[in-house]
Amino acid sequence: MKILALDTSMGACSAAVLSGKELFARQEAMERGHAEAFMPMVAEVLAEAEIRPAALDVIAATTGPGSFTGVRIAIAAARGLALVTGAKLFGIDSLSVMAKTALAEGLAPGGPYAVAVDARRGMLYLGLFDAAGERREGPLLIAPDDAAMALPRELHVAVGSGATLLAEAGALRGRDIEAKLPELQPSAASLAEIAFAGGETVPTLKPLYLRPPDAKPQAQAVARS
Repeated sequence: MKILALDTSMGACSAAVLSGKELFARQEAMERGHAEAFMPMVAEVLAEAEIRPAALDVIAATTGPGSFTGVRIAIAAARGLALVTGAKLFGIDSLSVMAKTALAEGLAPGGPYAVAVDARRGMLYLGLFDAAGERREGPLLIAPDDAAMALPRELHVAVGSGATLLAEAGALRGRDIEAKLPELQPSAASLAEIAFAGGETVPTLKPLYLRPPDAKPQAQAVARS
């Protein structure tokens, strides 16, 4: 099976091709500029894998949560490529991909763990996972204090850019939570492996937004529409 995996949902841009047992991947940290960097990156991994787009079996993309614009970039690319090539589509939330990436980077939680991403405005994107990286709950948009109250008692590890916020909120409630991997991002390489492991394909991909976009239409524009 030949899988192309795409992610632009957060603070990195990544693309990967999984062909049989061979994995070809590119990832670059960036806060903006995903749209400009993305398609050249896709072209690079396809060329390195020596695979034509028409030969792809599955195209996978993260569906969010994350940046409003970033989430749409990978999804739009996946939809367009699937339409042209006839490949099937696979999508999964970005926190589940981060959970698998954390394990690939050496995390040994010894039990359930949390993926916590700083969603700004005093909120977190939160997912809870078992020791094997399988999702138990989430994704949620939740305040750190509310998250700390809701965590299972056996959970003692959190990863991601919001892990420290979660650990600090937990400490105020007598919870011992260790924050790890603060720079963790979703990885297209992990996404490709999730898709290969038997994820169900879908007719189309839809963004997962846990709150409205920051940009608001101007009142005059609304009145004219």
